[in-house]
Amino acid sequence: HRQQTAELLETLIPDAGNSIRIGISGAPGVGKSTFIEVLGSHLIQLGHSVAVLAVDPSSAVTGGSILGDKTRMETLAFAEKAFVRPSPAGSTLGGVARRTRESMLVCEAAGFDIILVETVGVGQSETAVADMTDMFLLLLLPAGGDELQGIKRGIMELADLILVNKADGDQVALAARTMGDYRSAVQFLASRFDEWQTPVMTCSSLNNEGVAEVWAQVDAFKKVLSETGRLQQCRAEQAKAWMWSEMTESLVADLKSDERVKLLVPDIESAVLAGELPATVGAQRVINLYKNS
Repeated sequence: HRQQTAELLETLIPDAGNSIRIGISGAPGVGKSTFIEVLGSHLIQLGHSVAVLAVDPSSAVTGGSILGDKTRMETLAFAEKAFVRPSPAGSTLGGVARRTRESMLVCEAAGFDIILVETVGVGQSETAVADMTDMFLLLLLPAGGDELQGIKRGIMELADLILVNKADGDQVALAARTMGDYRSAVQFLASRFDEWQTPVMTCSSLNNEGVAEVWAQVDAFKKVLSETGRLQQCRAEQAKAWMWSEMTESLVADLKSDERVKLLVPDIESAVLAGELPATVGAQRVINLYKNS
């Protein structure tokens, strides 16, 4: 329903964009869902309305997803001012779903002023969420690594706020030590924004500790980047990148549905499979046929 979708999004655009978009990532088991449950409940108490777009991993074998995030956010899922929507990752890489961007616009137009995007949680390669949100939060486990871990490129250097979660019980001292390691490490990483140096904090979703401080950092981040115009510039750049990404996917879909291409592809695929034709040459032949048609 591409045409109807395009008309809907164009109609909603004037009412969208009035939120803070926050991407939340971390390794499996770090406590992302529990953290979002606690943070979301805190924000509702402050008078906000919260939309949670959770992305669930899809099986590489069957393609299915459990979509169990609502069961781990029982309070938030039933809150009047919250909306929790799990979606399967499918074949989309980067920890987000195929239509997460569009979903954010719809939620904003519906009146939600805080959008939380919970990623699949696969590790260093999970960076796509940073390209569609205003702020990127990275959750870590106590003893999640020393300073050398923190210097790793990729997901670490995209984080706008690093949180060592599960700082409770006998892990309090360990979490504090991990926080110190990462604070030392981030000094050697260039921040995404010149106006903002990435803070490293501890929190406990279990005991609801540090959550108010986390939101204070988000508020400070939004204020600093809004005052300099960097937030608006970043969103504009994201929209441009989104446009090109959408064009790429639409062109590929159009190419695959072309009747002449459909007739030619089986022969080219057979030649590539048999080792009679290089993949690059096969691809170019398909593209040339599509362009000529």
